[in-house]
Amino acid sequence: MELPAITLPKIELPFDIPVLLHPAVDHFLIALPVVILLLELMNLMMKKKTISGISFFLIVLTVVGTVAAYFTGLTDGKEAYPALNEAAKTALGEHKLLGTYLMFASVVVLFFKLLLMITGKGLIRGLYILILIAFVAGIFEQGEEGGELVYVHGLNVEQVKVLDDELFDLKEEIEDLNSELQNIEALTPPTVTEVPAEETAPEATLETRSAEENTSAKTIDGSHPDSAKTEMKEKVEALQVEGMPEEMVQPEIATH
Repeated sequence: MELPAITLPKIELPFDIPVLLHPAVDHFLIALPVVILLLELMNLMMKKKTISGISFFLIVLTVVGTVAAYFTGLTDGKEAYPALNEAAKTALGEHKLLGTYLMFASVVVLFFKLLLMITGKGLIRGLYILILIAFVAGIFEQGEEGGELVYVHGLNVEQVKVLDDELFDLKEEIEDLNSELQNIEALTPPTVTEVPAEETAPEATLETRSAEENTSAKTIDGSHPDSAKTEMKEKVEALQVEGMPEEMVQPEIATH
């Protein structure tokens, strides 16, 4: 379920918050509500004012811890934000929003604890326990999201920041090299590749070769080979006709 956005006014603190203080505050803050819930459940049977007083004191510390977690989170988030990608920035925004709700929820838990101490009614006690359980669940959810920011997105991890800076420098060098390459290509005249005549006009080449073959096939006197063959055949036939011997007549022999 997506929570409605909450915009708080910017508050200038009179002192500077050190970077990387947020994880230490969070670890302390996660443990407190669990201890408070255990004390309240135990006090349902024992009903000791001492246990109730300790629980009240721890709830006050929880309220202070949520405020401290909010401001230390702002400091760490601003430090890491420029190096994050879009997915990490979205996750960081959701983490901040849930932390804001938990800060106000801690005040609600404190209010119901005071109301229970004043009235002592069973209905208020039951409602207070339910609100406290919901608050503990929200704290666990916030802790899980914080872990994802660190281990998945590398939030405030020094080595990740160093690698990100190196990657950024490499991208700039690649862009510079691409620009130089484009300038060199623009200054270099294009190379014209000559295509052989046979490839450009294959049909003309074939026709030329055919004409040369026909020309070389002509006889010396300029006549075509076919006409020369025809004339030669006619001459041969004529010679055969002229040289044919006449039919020999058998002489008659006189007989007595």
